[in-house]
Amino acid sequence: LLAVGLSMDAFAVSVSSGILMCHTKWTKSVKLAGAFGLFQGLMPVIGFYAGSLVGPFIETYAGIITFVILGFIGGKMLWDAFHEEPEEVFDKQAKLTIPVLFFQAIAMSIDALAVGVSFAALSLNIASAATLIGLTTALCCIVALIIGRHFGMKLGNKATIIGGIVLIAIGIKALFM
Repeated sequence: LLAVGLSMDAFAVSVSSGILMCHTKWTKSVKLAGAFGLFQGLMPVIGFYAGSLVGPFIETYAGIITFVILGFIGGKMLWDAFHEEPEEVFDKQAKLTIPVLFFQAIAMSIDALAVGVSFAALSLNIASAATLIGLTTALCCIVALIIGRHFGMKLGNKATIIGGIVLIAIGIKALFM
């Protein structure tokens, strides 16, 4: 249940990304799901071993960090939607660059880092927990990407606006959690 709970923000971002990537090859979708799963699985391990050093910082600033990253990416999407031709927006969004993928994956997995800190306090088996979290997230993201691609085909040019709003909304939610 924790793995599913941790994957819900990544699920929402994947729906948004699926909307934007509706005209791209599936390999990009698989990369996104794989990156989200990898970081969601890796971050609890980092939190587990570095818990005493960074735990208080993570708990204090996780929402702000997530808000800044997703707010920037979502804001950029909205800017592009209103200042460029629709075809240019889709071309830019379809290019899932490594920096964008990296920062989205980090933003989606900060809460998993904090969970890793609590795993250390509970003396849980971090290897099995992290593996389960990572696989669950990747599978949830694949489902979300399929849903997003379906709606992206129907929404057309409005997809970028919706995607940007979703990312900003998730960032705002993280700010108040």
